[in-house]
Amino acid sequence: MPAVQLLLLACLVWGTGARTAQLRKANDRSGRCQYTFSVASPNESSCPEQAQAMPAIQDLQRDSSTQREELESIKARLSSLESLLHRLNLGQAAGPQETQDGSQRELGSLRKERDRLATRARELEVAYSNVLQDKAALEQEKRQLGKDNEDLARRLESSSQEVARLRLHQCPPTRDTLPGAREVSQWSLDTLAFQELKSELTEVPASRILKESPSGRPRSEEGDSGCGELVWVGDPITLRTAETITGKYGVWMRDPKPTYPYTQETTWRIDTVGTDIRQVFEYNLVSEFVQGYPSKVHVLPRPLESTGAVVYGGSLYFQGAKSRTVIRYELNTEAVKAEKEIPGAGYHGQFPYSWGGYTDIDLAVDESGLWVIYSTEEAKGAIVLSQLNPENLELERTWETNIRKQSVANAFVICGTLYTVSSYSSAEATVNFAYDTSTGSSKALAIPFKNHYKYSSMVDYNPLERKLFAWDNFNMVTYDIRLSRV
Repeated sequence: MPAVQLLLLACLVWGTGARTAQLRKANDRSGRCQYTFSVASPNESSCPEQAQAMPAIQDLQRDSSTQREELESIKARLSSLESLLHRLNLGQAAGPQETQDGSQRELGSLRKERDRLATRARELEVAYSNVLQDKAALEQEKRQLGKDNEDLARRLESSSQEVARLRLHQCPPTRDTLPGAREVSQWSLDTLAFQELKSELTEVPASRILKESPSGRPRSEEGDSGCGELVWVGDPITLRTAETITGKYGVWMRDPKPTYPYTQETTWRIDTVGTDIRQVFEYNLVSEFVQGYPSKVHVLPRPLESTGAVVYGGSLYFQGAKSRTVIRYELNTEAVKAEKEIPGAGYHGQFPYSWGGYTDIDLAVDESGLWVIYSTEEAKGAIVLSQLNPENLELERTWETNIRKQSVANAFVICGTLYTVSSYSSAEATVNFAYDTSTGSSKALAIPFKNHYKYSSMVDYNPLERKLFAWDNFNMVTYDIRLSRV
């Protein structure tokens, strides 16, 4: 219907605008009613002859044909409009629900993306905060080290001047107070210069001042050979200080069972700050170690983790990074000779010592051989001690203690007895527990142990030298010990 109405309207408009029409009604000769539709010509004042009328008729026919084409075009457009209107009406009926579902899905996706980005932003903020804290701590340590270096330089200069003066001049005598009284020195033992000189002299390695046994190894006092119970730990003696930040934590050692071409003087050192620890510095002489001139640098085929490495019988034993595997690396041939996974041992921060540092697996050496100190889920964090075959790393015997590993700072083994250190940072720490593998029993101790530089990351026993080796906040130190006589 809308199409027909529009068609009639178009015809009327065309008729009105084009010309004036007349409709007559009359009977023809036969009596039938006849309608006549007359249209006045808009251009001609009189009708032309028949010969002249043909072009006008042709023009009218062309006009009529053009108008029919326009009407057909209008009909087609109207049909298209009706179809479009129909589709729109159907879309309005069915569209709201579909549109709503699509919007809900898109909204949910956007919310998930927003939550993910927010979580990532929080993680980055925490990481950035940790980095800033570490940076501040390192800067503070750097400043402190600078002050310590300046102080040491001043003390060394003062001591050098005093030593030079004493070598050139004798100590001035005092006036005799009694007849025959001998001359005494006016050198005051309480002066600051003397105390500084005394402090400098305490840094001399003990091997230079202790007596030598017939075997050539130093001894702290008569009667200390053989095994016994630890009863005393001396003050730390500093041999060397690390040069860079990578040496804040580390491990250094000598072989208590040296094999050719190594001697009991050969020293190894590993700086353990970093993520890919492979370098092992080797020093043929103690003097090279003290001066910092390595004779060789080993590059391990696999990175190690933490400060639990030891050297024994010509091989370096260490824990592979991010694993519970112990590796035997022969130093002379630079080849891996054995690997062994410690069953159930925690690693990479599961059961470390109290100072952290991924110290889950700690190797040790004593008079009876090679040991590994660790913990397991089954032991619920208590220290587990196993003796290893040094050739193939097979576990020969295992003991489970009642000492919680994360409650102690370090541990070492002497004569088959496990000893633990109470704190890695306290200047007045103690050796606080002992576990005797021969009896399977433990007991509390209170043997003073001084963390002179207040960050001991490694403590090991060397049965050949009868000393404790330690790494204390960049510094490589030794402790004399005393054992009870058997």
